[in-house]
Amino acid sequence: MLELDLSEDIHALRVTYGDIREVVNVPALRDEIARLSEEAGAPDLWDDPEQAQKVTSALSHRQSELNRVEAVAQRLDDLEVLIELANEMGDEDSAHEARAELTALTDVINQLEVQTLLDGEYDNRSAVITIRSGAGGDDATDFAEMLLRMYLRYAEHHSYPVKVLDTSYAEGAGIKSATIEIDAPYAFGTLSVEAGTHRLARISPFGSADKRQTSFAAVEVLPVMEEATEVEIPENDIRVDVFRSSGPGGQSVNTTDSAVRITHIPTGIVVSMQNEKSQIQNRAAALRVLQTRLLLMQREEEAAKKKQLAGTITASWGDQIRSYFLYGQQLVKDLRTGYESTQPDQVFDGDLEGFISAGIRWRKRKDEE
Repeated sequence: MLELDLSEDIHALRVTYGDIREVVNVPALRDEIARLSEEAGAPDLWDDPEQAQKVTSALSHRQSELNRVEAVAQRLDDLEVLIELANEMGDEDSAHEARAELTALTDVINQLEVQTLLDGEYDNRSAVITIRSGAGGDDATDFAEMLLRMYLRYAEHHSYPVKVLDTSYAEGAGIKSATIEIDAPYAFGTLSVEAGTHRLARISPFGSADKRQTSFAAVEVLPVMEEATEVEIPENDIRVDVFRSSGPGGQSVNTTDSAVRITHIPTGIVVSMQNEKSQIQNRAAALRVLQTRLLLMQREEEAAKKKQLAGTITASWGDQIRSYFLYGQQLVKDLRTGYESTQPDQVFDGDLEGFISAGIRWRKRKDEE
């Protein structure tokens, strides 16, 4: 007779889950959703498109957060029913399903628990991620494209809306840079631990000598700032260049000069956008990102918090946060936390949960020291 007993494991998960609900403050979250729903239902909501966008986006984020938390309670109840049925019927298939669900629920609750550590000023915001190739020639630009795909796959695994804002293709392989926006609650707080220099070591596919090649790429993570319009940018402080959007190999995507590059002359910050078909839309998107970066610089200076949000990333030796070894030992190792994976293929396919959780816990300990 089958006797599957997972009661201790489930009890431990319920205790952790109860703590999570208290930190999240589910009643207050429901009240906020009700308030935002009322605002979103106002007949004159779209008279102010910018405000309407803020309300609907906030409502979507809060609903998503509540759904993630509430779904766990139902899954815990269903798991107990599944275990009971498996024992009554002596069904090994149901027992196997119950064990698999216990593992999956443990992962979900661990992720929610880590999210409760995200209490920074901007942690609950969506994220803008920029990836830039560094030293290493074609291997570096290829590596940058591998990282871009990794973050896109991460977003896909979590069903997070993601938009590619800009891509600059290299003349050889891969990309020089790319910027994406992940529109999900706590995307910035979660992914900000990915910011820094990433290092790849492998046998280069671009050389004939079969020598090990080391290359670098920089990852910058910024929050999407709702109040970015607080920063006024005089027209004479920027230079706007327009050009044709292009794809890999220079293939034309547009027959008009719709892509926009904005250079902020006082700081040297450059933002390019070519995702939208309209030059006006690309200019507006580029200005929004530029305003965000300037606002962050302003707040960092005021608070004297060097490198807290964006930091200086050189994409070379000396400041790497993670190494990817694709020869011999096949290993991905985070140099801050010591967390590692011997499955680099899975990591490049977006399996970043372990690295991100370890990074958030490491950062929290550092902040408390």
